[in-house]
Amino acid sequence: MTPLTTQYRDITLADAYRISQAFLAERLRLDGERVIGKKIGVTSPAVQEMFGVYQPDFGFLTDAMLIDGLVDTRTLIAPRAEAEIAFRMASPLQGPGVTPEEVLAATAEVMPCFEIVDSRIRDWQIKIEDTVADNASCGVFVLGRPGRSPQDFDLAALEAVVTKNGKPLSRGLSSSVQGAPQNAVAWLVNTLGEFGIPFEAGDIVLSGSLVPLEPVVAGDVFHLSIENLGSAEVRFE
Repeated sequence: MTPLTTQYRDITLADAYRISQAFLAERLRLDGERVIGKKIGVTSPAVQEMFGVYQPDFGFLTDAMLIDGLVDTRTLIAPRAEAEIAFRMASPLQGPGVTPEEVLAATAEVMPCFEIVDSRIRDWQIKIEDTVADNASCGVFVLGRPGRSPQDFDLAALEAVVTKNGKPLSRGLSSSVQGAPQNAVAWLVNTLGEFGIPFEAGDIVLSGSLVPLEPVVAGDVFHLSIENLGSAEVRFE
């Protein structure tokens, strides 16, 4: 579709979040999906420069978005792969006022993750309001293994290495995500707290891409390795 920001010149960020909430309500009501977490988008300079969007956004994850590593490209529109660090919460959190240290204390495990972002907006010509209305451009996601306690290492000092079809594609540092992934997660829990939305125990939180987004087609295979943390792989058919 044509960008909402082109169709409706006066659309606001608040309007966009209301549209996203309406879409989520329909997924829950009509499709029987359930919310299992949240995602943060547009957190690193690489992604911000790619789209000309210079502030983070957020969306919701449902159980239908979590897949086992094989993506049917026929179910998506214009998919792109991005490598992230995912958090699984051990205990509830609610902002405002939550610190990154409190995020780490409330986290059961962190793990490598591929988020496959997608966009209803033609040619990815998005502004912040367009991606927010589209649930922060979330398609599906794949969690890697093994999970590790965030207390085991410095989350701000990790390097992600991504290959595509067996060839080197990109590298990125965890510090590129708001200085450290837990900073991005703290931003989200505090932002959602302003709307009265808490993090729940068991929630999965995708903290934002460490590398530039890469378009995918059927037949592609992506592998992510993060030192001291583990790996993830996603295949497209």
